[in-house]
Order: sequence, then structure tokens, then C-alpha cells
Amino acid sequence: MSTAVRVPEELSARVPAEQRGPGLDRDAVRLLVSRGTEVAHHVFAELPGLLRAGDLLVVNTSVTLAAAVDGLAGHARVVVHFSTRGDDGRWAVELREPDGRGTTRVRAGSRAGTVVALPDGARLVLEEPLSARGDRLWWARVSGADVLRVLREHGRPIRYSYTDRDQPLSVYQTVFALPAPDGAGSAEMPSAARPFTARLVAELVSRGVQFAPVTLHTGVASAEAHEPPYPERFSVPEASARLINAARASGRRVVAVGTTAVRAVESAVGPDGLVRAAAGWTDLVVTPERGVRVVDGLLTGLHEPEASHLLMLRAVAGQAAVDRSYEEALRGLYLWHEFGDVHLILPEESPHAERCGGNSG
Repeated sequence: MSTAVRVPEELSARVPAEQRGPGLDRDAVRLLVSRGTEVAHHVFAELPGLLRAGDLLVVNTSVTLAAAVDGLAGHARVVVHFSTRGDDGRWAVELREPDGRGTTRVRAGSRAGTVVALPDGARLVLEEPLSARGDRLWWARVSGADVLRVLREHGRPIRYSYTDRDQPLSVYQTVFALPAPDGAGSAEMPSAARPFTARLVAELVSRGVQFAPVTLHTGVASAEAHEPPYPERFSVPEASARLINAARASGRRVVAVGTTAVRAVESAVGPDGLVRAAAGWTDLVVTPERGVRVVDGLLTGLHEPEASHLLMLRAVAGQAAVDRSYEEALRGLYLWHEFGDVHLILPEESPHAERCGGNSG
């Protein structure tokens, strides 16, 4: 997909699938399935018929935080997006301006020493930029109140201008979300897993599909600049490492649910190709040059042409396959963003393998 191509505004998913009509559930989104340059069209509820017994889905268990909090920088109203909690107790944050529509726009002029008054008497002070890349994200220290309590009591989910209205936090939780003992979570929803429902997971399990949980707490995305991801905290448990290694050893497919799951599991693979239990911070950016060592397929949302996530898709499927899929998604009027449609990338099959049905594009 050429970076010159723009996604039409009308293809933004403005509300979740279950709010688009009576009787709909999360799995009512459309599902674009690609194997190489072959493309087929489905709805997500048909996923159990597109996978095989023995396939292993790697899923992210991170919960979504109510990470947007109103504050005052002097007399100016600001919205603080809490991105990531550091090991030293500081938080990586982005300051934005309310735009009058319930969403936010980029705020210029943040600098070290900027003070933001938050609810419950909390006080946030910007200390230094998170990275030499720019000053969008800052390390900040908060005093006067516990940040996680402020988020629970006064925060709301981060949302951007392409959505119609605020949604309750439950709308941003996936069926795989498990609260962390330390209260950590993601600033933005690991959205590739959003279309799964409990019923669909039960059907997949009944058909012999396995699940390997991992955790990666996502930071605040760059809605305007499409920067590569910053370091994020992740964990791959021993049990999941064993499941992944067993699947690979027996020639079964390992399919990551979301780019976050790819980043986590690819951060835990050793030079010998084996996945081992791991936890900590990852700064891995998966590119076609680096390639993927663990996953065979990927279930993901549809990404803007400038998004760094497309590098990961190209690492999994190749440039030609990704371009073909996105051309078909645009032609078929698929919906973008976290409430939108999804894309299943599977490896090309040998002639004797069972092929998925559907209408090829």
C-alpha cells in the first residue's frame, strides 16, 4: 500500500460493531483473509472454520486503562494521556488539548518544568523527553495522589476524533484481558482481539485451537506522526513458551493476535529459535529486514499507510501480499481503526492443504 494512498474518512469505524444494529455482537466485524496475494472475504464469526485443530493463537492479556485525565497547566485546560509507568515510578505522558468534541489535538510548547494540576490534589511535573526522537512524550513525576487511583476514579479511555462519542471502559477491554497484580495495563486497547467473544473462544477450543497468553502493555500511539513504538513492558510465561515451541516442533501454525503479541513473543525468542519465558522491557521493532522467527500468521486491524505496524505485516507476509490485501480492503470499503474490521494473514499453503472458503478478491 503506497504511503501516497489516504484512507477515506468515511472508512473510519466510529462506533463498535455491537452498536451498529440490533442483534450484533463484537464478532460482526468483517474479516479479510489473505494467503500470499490470494484474498478472501468473511465475517469474524466465521473464524473457527478458517483455522485448524492444532493452530495456536498467541493472545495479549493486557487490560486497557482509563488513561486520559483532565488537568490544568496554569490556566489552560489540558488532557494528560498516561502512556507507560517506568521502573523509577515516573510515567511517560503526552499532553494534549481538548478540541471541544470530547477528543483532543496536539498541544505545542511542552517543556521541562511544566506543571499540571490533576484531580484529588495530584501534581504532575514534566521532567525530560522520553526519547531524542522528539518531545511528544515526556517522563513526568506525579505527587500528591496515586496515579492508578486517579485513573480509576477520574480517567476515561483515550479516544480520537474519528469516533462518535465516549464509550465506557468495558468497550475497550478484550475477552482475554486479565488484571495485573500491580495494576499495570495498556494506554490503548490491544484492539486486534476485540472481535473475540466468549462464545467464539469456546467454539475455537472445541475445534482444537489452542491459546498461548502473553502480556504486552501498550503505550500511547502517535495519532498524527505514526512513530515506531517506544519500549514497552512485556511478559511471556513459561507455559506459553512451551506451547509455542511444541506447536513449531510439530509443524502447527502459530498465529499472533495483534502486533502487540508479535512484539512480545518475538522478544522472547533466542538465537536457537526457541521461545523462553521472559519479562521486562522490549524495544524490538519488527521489520522486513529483521523478519519474524516465531509467528506464521497474524490477526490484526487495518493500519494507516504511514503506520510503522505495516513494517511488521510486511515481515510476516511480504510487500506484495500486504499491498494486495490493502488494495482489496479499500475496494471492499473495510472499516479502519480500533472498532473496525480485521485482517487475518495466513501462510501460503501447499497444494494438499485444506484451503479456506469464501469469495476470493
